Amino acid sequence: MYRPRIIPVLLLKKQALVKTKQFGKSIYIGDPINAVHIFNELMADELVFLDIDASREKRSISPQFVKKVGEEARMPFAVGGGINSISAIKSLLQAGAEKVVIGKEAATNPEFIRACTETYGSSSIVVCMDVKQTWSGKQKVCYLNANKIIPQDPVQYAQLIESMGAGEIIIQSVTRDGMRTGYDLSLLQSVALSVQTPIVALGGAGTIHHLIDTYHQVPVNGLAAGSLFVLKGNGVLITYPTNTRSLFSI
Repeated sequence: MYRPRIIPVLLLKKQALVKTKQFGKSIYIGDPINAVHIFNELMADELVFLDIDASREKRSISPQFVKKVGEEARMPFAVGGGINSISAIKSLLQAGAEKVVIGKEAATNPEFIRACTETYGSSSIVVCMDVKQTWSGKQKVCYLNANKIIPQDPVQYAQLIESMGAGEIIIQSVTRDGMRTGYDLSLLQSVALSVQTPIVALGGAGTIHHLIDTYHQVPVNGLAAGSLFVLKGNGVLITYPTNTRSLFSI
């Protein structure tokens, strides 16, 4: 029986660890390198760091920061935020990241993903697809902190990204972000059944049972979350489930 990777997603703002709700105002969580130390001890499968200001500020996540993470992390990690050039990817991979996560540039220039995978291989290139639900109930793919929308719906966009050779697609629900009410299973199922590319669920997980339920209903390669691993109630607590293999044998 396969076990999906369980992945803490850590948001950065001015190189501090923060958390958002529906991509809105962020709250301070702590020092990201200290979080890496804790996740080392808790034996996390993988980490993802996303700089939430990078695209808006027209820069990439800092290679110097990535190097600090690489010097401390005992697990694979991916990084994203403002990545829009082959040279930026080279710097981040050389700094220690296993994979890069691309959002805005994939949404506005999908051919960039083809160039990336041809240069570094599919396994190094992850696309994060942000999806928000409109007042009419339609799911829209968006970028730039959910302020811009593209023409394709989630299934069409995932198929386009797959055709460009991306190695993995993170499906992030903006609507569920930070709400801790569970993943958007309908969204995840519609995309997962339309592509062969491995997918990672993100947005909405608030309990371990949300991970387990999603595993049993959607063919996901990874289950990612932010609040679940950095918040407890209204306070901050870095945590990670123990004996993760047994979780999915239920």
